[in-house]
Amino acid sequence: MIPTLPKNMANQTIFLFLCSAILGLLSCSAQSPTMMLSTSPQQIQVLNHSQREIPESLQLFPIRQNGQEGYINSTGLIIIEPKFDEVSGFSEGLALVRIGDKWGYIDKSGQIVIKPNFDSAYSFFEGLAAVKIDGKMGYINQTGKLVIPPQFDLTYRFSEGMAAVRIEIDKWGYIDRNGKIVIKPGFGDSGDFHQGLALVRRDEGTMFINKTGQIIIKPSDGFLRKFSEGLAAIRVGNKVGYIDTTGRMVIAPQFNEGYDFSEGRALVLTDVIGINWKAPLTTNTKYGYIDKTGQMAIKPQFEGAVVFSEGLAAVKIADKWGYINKTGQIVIKPQFDLPSAFFGGLAIVYIGDEWGYIDMTGKYVWNPTK
Repeated sequence: MIPTLPKNMANQTIFLFLCSAILGLLSCSAQSPTMMLSTSPQQIQVLNHSQREIPESLQLFPIRQNGQEGYINSTGLIIIEPKFDEVSGFSEGLALVRIGDKWGYIDKSGQIVIKPNFDSAYSFFEGLAAVKIDGKMGYINQTGKLVIPPQFDLTYRFSEGMAAVRIEIDKWGYIDRNGKIVIKPGFGDSGDFHQGLALVRRDEGTMFINKTGQIIIKPSDGFLRKFSEGLAAIRVGNKVGYIDTTGRMVIAPQFNEGYDFSEGRALVLTDVIGINWKAPLTTNTKYGYIDKTGQMAIKPQFEGAVVFSEGLAAVKIADKWGYINKTGQIVIKPQFDLPSAFFGGLAIVYIGDEWGYIDMTGKYVWNPTK
């Protein structure tokens, strides 16, 4: 899907674009639930960035031209002519496209390989993709064959051979690749499996379970985040620290907010007092980065920030976004109204309500357009 600029740029709570094309986004194709540490607008923006999925190599990049959508390569050359009403990023060799009000899939030549027959559809993960037919969700394989019949209210992508499904409101469980329920529905919310553990929520709090449904890390009344690079953020009182996969606290709670690790760095927020686990809106908030020992690798100094991807991270200075390297040096000067993480050597940037792609030197390979 092509990005849509938030109407109120001062309150950037829904900066969502390019379903499945960018690192870590909770998007219509990523299908991954979130349990957030806070709900302030700035942190939601950062959180969205931090959950984008890493795309496959030799990615093609969605564009919009004359009201239609297609794809360019990393040099800005149009590879698939804009001819679809809506497109997504490629995943496992296929991309979602919308023609009229139905969704199907194309390959990297632009040929339709699964006809647009679905009311909604999602990207392929582990060879399966969730689709909606007559109000229920099921899964197809890459030939378009329905392998798990539509029967669920909501579904998420497959991860480590299992997918979270919702049977009724507040009744989430897990199925295997045959559609068999392997963890009975009993959770208010359920996350993907990472490193054999999934983050779930019940009345007593958030916790991690293994693939048999056994509680491995006990319920916490603070917020938890999924594991990334072996660590997960957890709130204790008004501070955030990090635990390992045994539940042992390895980075003591000391930050006002903490996010996923990416490329050995985690984004943290300081200089603001949390209230009921929600950071107040204040210009005193500063973002920085820690390493996996909890040491500050790049001191908190930015108005906003995004996780590292491909060695660079977007940061906000004086109300504009630019990019730094892992030493904290500015390598692309702040000049953009909104950024994305880099993927496949390119990043999406906004100037006003127009967007384009830049390379890792800051040079445009696709000039900003609406």
